[in-house]
Amino acid sequence: MKKITILGATGSIGASTLSVIEHNRDDFSVYALAAHSNVDKMYQLCLKWQPEYAVMADHASALQLQKKLAFIKSPTSVLAGMDGLCEISSSPKVDMVMAAIVGSSGLLPTMAAVKAGKRILLANKESLVMSGQFFIDAAKQYGAQILPVDSEHNAIFQCLSQNVQADIGYCDLQANGVESILLTGSGGPFRYSDISTLPQMTPEMAIAHPNWSMGPKISVDSATMMNKGLEFIEAKWLFNARQDQLKVLIHPQSVIHSMVQYNDGSVIAQLGEPDMCTPIALSMSYPNRILSGVKSLDFTQLAELTFLAPDMSRYPCLQLAIDACYTGQHATTAINAANEVSVQAFLDRKLKFTDIAIVNDKIMSKVCRLSTLSTESLESLLELDRIARIYAEELVAERT
Repeated sequence: MKKITILGATGSIGASTLSVIEHNRDDFSVYALAAHSNVDKMYQLCLKWQPEYAVMADHASALQLQKKLAFIKSPTSVLAGMDGLCEISSSPKVDMVMAAIVGSSGLLPTMAAVKAGKRILLANKESLVMSGQFFIDAAKQYGAQILPVDSEHNAIFQCLSQNVQADIGYCDLQANGVESILLTGSGGPFRYSDISTLPQMTPEMAIAHPNWSMGPKISVDSATMMNKGLEFIEAKWLFNARQDQLKVLIHPQSVIHSMVQYNDGSVIAQLGEPDMCTPIALSMSYPNRILSGVKSLDFTQLAELTFLAPDMSRYPCLQLAIDACYTGQHATTAINAANEVSVQAFLDRKLKFTDIAIVNDKIMSKVCRLSTLSTESLESLLELDRIARIYAEELVAERT
């Protein structure tokens, strides 16, 4: 039986991971669960799954959880903060780590799992966006196995040959007959809205995703298509892709999760219901397949499959991320940091929806002009991230 640590247990990916485990109780057990500050939900999860450890991001939440569990004499030990997250990610008892903490806070515990040589079920795309080659090289050095959980990257992974799958981060796409990778995205809730109306869009409108059930931050990223931009950067690192080998397509139905075009004219696509349990199940069981609990796709119920080229005037964040991808590590780290700040400011009603791209652009440009910033170590990348956030917060303050 494989033991799993779930980082981000109270989020949508965490819930889907536990759903897959529910369907495969004889194969997997929960070693540890981690969450930010949702004490009540974590308490319920601890009651059901009885993990050895539960970790809360802040100490106050950890203390609350500890008191609630002590009252019922639960065997689960409670830890707090980054040290606790890294401990449950690197424990010798753990076989795999679901890295599903949203944002840059997921980098250190995911890296701890990498350095412990774990199977990494990578749902935290920011780890690669922030640290890129550093992350890929560390996985190789410590013998960690990276399996992509994002539906698009998991789809691409499934469409590639086994020798490419076995060489994540270092594969030669051209030598393996790959002409291009096609990243598909729904286009979010505003794909047909008049561009002139975008400044008036509210947080409630932005998080109402037409196809997927996701948290607020990722839902806003989908509306701006920054999510696709971050996935573009992640795909570059996972599949060692040149810029001309990566393309983005808007596919409103979210049935084809991504495709790979080969040099003989073939296109291989991965299709399925828009349910994250499918890629999660594959990443947990690879190279085998297990029950995910997702119903099979009924082709007779598909009215149409359509594709659109992304309009960069509608999705300036997507273009910024693509530009950052091949500018350098400082650019991708900066735009990720700026985007986390600007999206939160939008959710807090401090920025207009269209201001997200403006903040991201200005901060990326500002950081890229700072030639003294290093990207040679994890510490320097975290410092760059910190500086970019300060700049972004200052800019948000100026605009409010």
